[in-house]
Amino acid sequence: MKVTFSVAIVGSLTSGSSAFAPTISNGFITRNSPTLTTSLNMRENGRKRTSGYSKETPTFFPFDEEDSTNDITTSKTALSLAKGPNDEVTDGSQDVRQLIGMKGASGTTNIWKIRLQLTKPVTWIPLVWGVMCGAAASGNYHWIWNPFDPNDRDVLLGLEDTAKGFTAMILAGPLLTGFTQTINDWYDRDIDAINEPYRPIPSGAISEGEVKFQIGALLVGGLGLGYGLDVWAGHEFPVVLCLSIFGTIISYIYSAPPLKLKQNGWAGSFALGASYISLPWWCGQAVFGELDRPVYWILPILYSIAGLGIAIVNDFKSIEGDREMGLNSLPVAFGIDGAKYICAGSVTLTQLGVAAYLFSINEPTYAAVLLALILPQVYFQATLLLPDPVANDVKYQGSSQPFLVFGILATALCVGHHDWGALA
Repeated sequence: MKVTFSVAIVGSLTSGSSAFAPTISNGFITRNSPTLTTSLNMRENGRKRTSGYSKETPTFFPFDEEDSTNDITTSKTALSLAKGPNDEVTDGSQDVRQLIGMKGASGTTNIWKIRLQLTKPVTWIPLVWGVMCGAAASGNYHWIWNPFDPNDRDVLLGLEDTAKGFTAMILAGPLLTGFTQTINDWYDRDIDAINEPYRPIPSGAISEGEVKFQIGALLVGGLGLGYGLDVWAGHEFPVVLCLSIFGTIISYIYSAPPLKLKQNGWAGSFALGASYISLPWWCGQAVFGELDRPVYWILPILYSIAGLGIAIVNDFKSIEGDREMGLNSLPVAFGIDGAKYICAGSVTLTQLGVAAYLFSINEPTYAAVLLALILPQVYFQATLLLPDPVANDVKYQGSSQPFLVFGILATALCVGHHDWGALA
């Protein structure tokens, strides 16, 4: 295959992901606040949402039970811990922010908008990118009409592959990431009632029954679509379904007690990195090719270690709260100075190892491209992350992370174009 085929893969699959193109809040990957271990006084919320839904909806508020009038008296504990109201932005983006699950959003009573907000579409993008990388790594994705390769202009085959890729993106993004975000918000509802009371569950915008129905519907839809992709791809063994089941188990134990991996720095950070990098890569590659070589498993896992470093960045800003609640995040366990070097080391050393591997299989061009993408990351680590990871967390991720994700794509393209038979 020609190297120019990489342009075709990116162009075709990007067109399929255009529906998921909002900018990611606070960099790329975010972590919800951990669940507070102390109990909160909850009371019924009698606010009307929309016609056709119950006016009396059980909801979760950190308020004292003083309730003979319509006035709400907040508890002193809640007031001391709360981060404040969700002030709508005034730049005209408040409605879009509501739909994609970002702070500064407008309020709404439309249940379908609320359901969409609960799935946090802003977090779908890394998963969609991961599917693209997996498709590239398969070496078997076909462009509808490739202007660079006259042997890759089968329009019907290209249309089928485009449809497969888009379906895999729906599986990884709206369905299974939507499931993950909804179940995470459900188990974080108590602490969200303090930190983010405007979120759909603590605000009473959606009832307990509706949340549980959404969790179940997204789970069933995701597993069903995963099996459908196996049938479509002609798999004898349902590898996409198994990946989907494994991903949902990781999502559950990440958020739910008793394991609640997010409470443990190493396990939670790696689980987050693997969910955003390895699983969608494997899904995309399984749809278009085979996972029949150890390297197809090892490279995404290595990049998940880099993802661990990304997850650490999101823990710096919550170190005080994590420490007070007894959560053993890596900044709590090693201190800010220790954790920032773990972060930089996991991101940089992992990529250097991958570049060395690409060079070892006689792919010096791809190795050089990867090294060129690592250098800006090292620069931003030296100028933003290491001097002050707390103040510069968002700026660092916004500056550095694009180079990381393009490095992942470059690695996937190398895997897809490499002649593995030459090494046999």
